[in-house]
Amino acid sequence: MKYNMNLNNKPFNCIKAGTKTIEMRLNDEKRQLLKEKDLIKFTNKTTMETILVEIVKLYKYANFDELYKHFDKILLGYDKDDIANPKDMERYYSKEEQEKYGVIGIEIKMLEEESNISR
Repeated sequence: MKYNMNLNNKPFNCIKAGTKTIEMRLNDEKRQLLKEKDLIKFTNKTTMETILVEIVKLYKYANFDELYKHFDKILLGYDKDDIANPKDMERYYSKEEQEKYGVIGIEIKMLEEESNISR
């Protein structure tokens, strides 16, 4: 199965560079369908560039506090000098949403850059 997801510029470029290998999302109905070996096409919301990745493994947690405890901050898309704070994810997903659905860490590997030319 192939899914489409949008990303902000910084996490998109970290995935493209190979440093970010864990994508963090709410484990809502859409993400509950994900399986290992599925593909995700990420679209950069700034440039509209796309990349294709394969899901290697899925990690489910009650909240982002728990997820952050299990991964190095570089793998989550932070720079080495950044302070990794699970509260950063609250700008995307409320505490209530996290309590309702839980969260998921999607381990990914880059497959290819997709063509940005419309067909």
